[in-house]
Amino acid sequence: MKISNETEILAESPLFCRVDRGQLKLMALMAESRTFHEGETLMVQGEEGDSAYVILEGEAEVLVRVGGHDTPVARLGPRDIVGEMALLTETPRSATVRACGTLRALRLDRATLMRCLQEFPCMALELLKVMTVRLERTTQELARTRAELEEMRAGG
Repeated sequence: MKISNETEILAESPLFCRVDRGQLKLMALMAESRTFHEGETLMVQGEEGDSAYVILEGEAEVLVRVGGHDTPVARLGPRDIVGEMALLTETPRSATVRACGTLRALRLDRATLMRCLQEFPCMALELLKVMTVRLERTTQELARTRAELEEMRAGG
């Protein structure tokens, strides 16, 4: 994929939409373009986070290991970012992310992402929004699961 195409995809992402096109082009040049095939992992739960990915093409499944089983919790597609939490918090990966078919992504290392967040406060704000939506979704799912467990306990 050409840098111009990668720049266009970045510009369409809510996270990067307010960043100048020239800066997006520079970011695309600084990032590593990666291709993953069906079942390949972008990251593994528990590993150190050294990069985030912006999905350019394809889809990925987010899995969380619970009780020895990988449980799907989300599906991501073009323009989504994944892996940013471990970079920002400097904690191990909270989930495994696996390609569903062929997936192309830009890999942003910690230094590149931090530089971008410092230079473009609007990007930091958009990243905060993305993370807030994910937290809200997780909170709702946790509440549903707890309610189901309570019903099972009460009924059984």
